[in-house]
Amino acid sequence: MGGISRFLFRNLRKSNKALIPWREESAKNAWRNTYLPVFTVIAGGIVLYGTHHHRSIAVYAAHNKNEKETAEIVKLTSREKRFIRFASVEYDGQLYMTPQDFLESVVEAEPRPRLKRKILSQKHIEKIKECTPPLNEGSPRLFRDLRDKGIISYTEYLFLLSILTKPQSGFHIAFNMFDTDGNQRVDKNEFLVIEKLLAGKKFEDSEPMEKIFSTAWKGKRGLITETESTEIIPIPEQYVNDEQGLQRKHVVDTTLLVHFFGLKGNADLNFDSFKKFMLHLQTEVLELEFSEFARGLPTISELDFAKILLRYTYLDTDEYDMYLDRLLDRIKDSQGITFEEFNVFCQFLNNLEDFSIAMRMYTLADHPISKDEFHRAVKICTGTSLTPHLVHTVFAIFDADGDGLLSYREFIAIMKDRLHRGFRSYAKNEGWQAFKTCVKQEMKTT
Repeated sequence: MGGISRFLFRNLRKSNKALIPWREESAKNAWRNTYLPVFTVIAGGIVLYGTHHHRSIAVYAAHNKNEKETAEIVKLTSREKRFIRFASVEYDGQLYMTPQDFLESVVEAEPRPRLKRKILSQKHIEKIKECTPPLNEGSPRLFRDLRDKGIISYTEYLFLLSILTKPQSGFHIAFNMFDTDGNQRVDKNEFLVIEKLLAGKKFEDSEPMEKIFSTAWKGKRGLITETESTEIIPIPEQYVNDEQGLQRKHVVDTTLLVHFFGLKGNADLNFDSFKKFMLHLQTEVLELEFSEFARGLPTISELDFAKILLRYTYLDTDEYDMYLDRLLDRIKDSQGITFEEFNVFCQFLNNLEDFSIAMRMYTLADHPISKDEFHRAVKICTGTSLTPHLVHTVFAIFDADGDGLLSYREFIAIMKDRLHRGFRSYAKNEGWQAFKTCVKQEMKTT
């Protein structure tokens, strides 16, 4: 038993960072909720974990009975699981996020505490519709202003996630996915066609959002291949009922539908309005992330900037600390990072594929790049320039040996985790299963 204790104390510090891609909060929660009770048991020589574990399961089951029973039958993807965890309201057996739920789902590790989901009535739905502003009154504070006065379906959740990672050059492509008749305007029925097709397919977390919406678009036009056709529900009126409230037919107009197409649903959505909505949403999420660290100040520290960039990665503790320590050693006089600098850099990350292509063409032998080369490549890909201080900060974080050169492949690999906000696929053990594996390995060597 002593060998197991020593092993756990030696290795759990590394495993905390790898469990969940959201950094400090998740590591603390993982330690407090899963490992601390186990350490108490082992150190005291009393086997109480089973009692604690079953009590936790009983409490969880009391609040999430339907979710737990169905999860044993239906294999859910990470996106589906996350939607279920954060969705705080229900209407007619269908789960929905509120605008506040959505914002929290992309910037927080865990949903805010709640006893149970709120069951909405028809009266609630009517009030939500009345609170939804028209498209011409949209702003970068739309979701924050609506808070819990709105509902977002699972397929709209996928759509909103795709917006957060799309460069401005890709906005027109996204719009054309919905514009089925090519008249540069989207009506409510065209928008719903893609949503219905999305509801009929099970998407893996490794699939990029562009592929998800492209597949739905091809399904509408009858361009699905023979292999794809076995996975797609061929007609919009068919739905997969996974008993989780994710894939059922919607019987109510959501906040997005009312915002885009009006209370009566007869308005059209043009490209300029669509583009403005996408830019507003990207800005709103970035403002939320920035303000979390700025705490009312006009800038965040270079260290906070690094934490934001690394918070969605699967680096272990030593690697994570290495990046932060490297930055602290190299930035002696902190100037801070403004929101404008942060926003421009994040827009550059949405163009990461173009940057990768530019680097492969420029450095055929995969040579590291200098600050000037990095700055020029970003300008070519995005049309905007990073400030010298921001470039210096990026190199202070990612320049491994301090020679003023950056391994762009390593940089791109890490930033893709940031871009996809932890939804990339990784083969890893987590939680109790990871703990049991550690114990078994230790017993083999003692």
